Amino acid sequence: MRIISGIYKSRKIVAPKNLPVRPTTDMAKEALFNIINNLFYFDEISVLDLFAGTGNIGYEFASRGTENITCVDQDYKCIQFINQTAENFQMNINTIKSDVFKFLETSNLKTKIIFADPPYNFSEEQFAKIPELVFKNKLLLEDGILVIEHSKHTTGLSKLDHFSYSKSYGGSMFSFFE
Repeated sequence: MRIISGIYKSRKIVAPKNLPVRPTTDMAKEALFNIINNLFYFDEISVLDLFAGTGNIGYEFASRGTENITCVDQDYKCIQFINQTAENFQMNINTIKSDVFKFLETSNLKTKIIFADPPYNFSEEQFAKIPELVFKNKLLLEDGILVIEHSKHTTGLSKLDHFSYSKSYGGSMFSFFE
């Protein structure tokens, strides 16, 4: 994986092979950040990255000037890798080792953007629980967005409350909630 833009543009990050992850592809990530770039100034937002995995999305935000980034993942090795990479690049990324659903149930952290990249094999109910908890617990700041990455075969998200639109890139889709 590589950082697309910003002060660390073109830097490659190689994650250990034993991490239980499926990083967002560079093509999909570039398209997502083009959308976000048209909505926000990166140096003025806060970001919550759920199911953070390798930290790929967090690094991209940090490279573009976002200073308030929190990554949540339940895997200790993923959190360790994010911490090590953030330290190597001198990025201000906070990590929390937690089950994402437990975190969403108890958190009072409010951010402008919440990005969630759960396992593609999640059930429709598991996917639906993410926006349900985010909006029930008011975790988005005013005019904030929730973006959920999922397989193009996951089709039920468009029926959920707060759904705005989705974009497809190869086998991946981003669903936006406001």
